Amino acid sequence: MEAGWGGLFQTAFKRSRNAMVLLDGRRRHVDVNGAYIGLLGYPRTALIDHPVYEFVAGGPLLSPEEWRRELAQGQFAGQADLVRSDGGTVTVQFAGHTEVVTGKSLVLFVVLETSRRRRRLPDVPPEPAGPNALTTRELEIVRMIAHGGTSGQIAAELHLSQNTVRTHVRNAMVKLDVRSRAHLVAKSLGDGIALA
Repeated sequence: MEAGWGGLFQTAFKRSRNAMVLLDGRRRHVDVNGAYIGLLGYPRTALIDHPVYEFVAGGPLLSPEEWRRELAQGQFAGQADLVRSDGGTVTVQFAGHTEVVTGKSLVLFVVLETSRRRRRLPDVPPEPAGPNALTTRELEIVRMIAHGGTSGQIAAELHLSQNTVRTHVRNAMVKLDVRSRAHLVAKSLGDGIALA
């Protein structure tokens, strides 16, 4: 792994419009992005070094042993009601992925979908064991998305139509078995795909 990957990972993480958080093995917040801060409404200092389950309505979703099993699988998904700073809750559907880019044992969580009406979000299917190979163009587009590029921006930069960009994104999502662009970014960043 090249030393610069950690920096690229952090840049993509910080710039993402999707709520993302890095947790350590004890489920403590190591880093959060602006979208996550905006979702929950707490200042960064109220989150860092605090376990994520302190912000889950009803406490931890998993026992320590269940958490270790999930980490051993490398990727997982679920749903939780998070308590906002204003006392309200937001239901989030999330994907978690152990990341290998920073050289630390961290878990990248990305929020896939939210609801403030306490409705049940659709079930998340189990995650596959590993990614399939992407074409060179798909990889290029995934990297640009991870760095915050929109379909229009990517199309203009690569001299492609927006439909062609969307087709490449859709194909990459199928190959990586992800449900949204946010999940695509989380998986590609966690695996180092977007930074290679």
